[in-house]
Amino acid sequence: MEKKNDLSFKTTRKGKKVSIMLIVLRILCVPIFFLIYPFRFYGNRKVKDGPCVFIGNHYRIWDVVYPAMTTWEGIHYIAKKSISENKFMGFFCKHLKVISVNRDGNDARAVIDAIRALRNGEKISIYPEGTRNKTDAEMLPFKPGAAMFAIRTKTPIVPIMQYKKSKPFRFAHLIIGDPFELTEFYDRKLTAEDYEKADQILFDRLIAMRKEHEAFLASKKK
Repeated sequence: MEKKNDLSFKTTRKGKKVSIMLIVLRILCVPIFFLIYPFRFYGNRKVKDGPCVFIGNHYRIWDVVYPAMTTWEGIHYIAKKSISENKFMGFFCKHLKVISVNRDGNDARAVIDAIRALRNGEKISIYPEGTRNKTDAEMLPFKPGAAMFAIRTKTPIVPIMQYKKSKPFRFAHLIIGDPFELTEFYDRKLTAEDYEKADQILFDRLIAMRKEHEAFLASKKK
């Protein structure tokens, strides 16, 4: 008999998978965060209930706020073990049901937990760069994981692209792309190269979203 997944969120009478801790943090902390790091969404910020894989570029630890503002359902954030092992952050990680992963991303337990969560109808959020981007590059190379989770569970991907790194008391632009699926990779025996191609699709989608937004802002100045 399969062991019950202790990472599962509570299911409401309406079938929503909710995290009480995440709801509390949304209500108490997001208004304070917004005062210091205000942001504006572009695109459809209401994400449907049910499983999805949030992806995005990563600058600050507080980037986790952005996907949380698109849904009232719970989200399993995938984070490095060093965060969940921190005494202060560990408390929140436990109650938010964070999925911890080794720094190198090679963690079979995390893969199993992420896939199980998606198959259980829950959401996950992953930053494919694997770490915060502290360089001048648009994005860091992607590490494996995000595409594989979506393909193996046939789950939609919801991309959220930060146009630029947020700065205190200046509006950040968050572009939310339409959900999409990597259907061309479904029901196939995939190689490592196939997954690399899928990850590249995600990378290219995020870069394209930034360029489209740049063109949109330029057109408004004319």
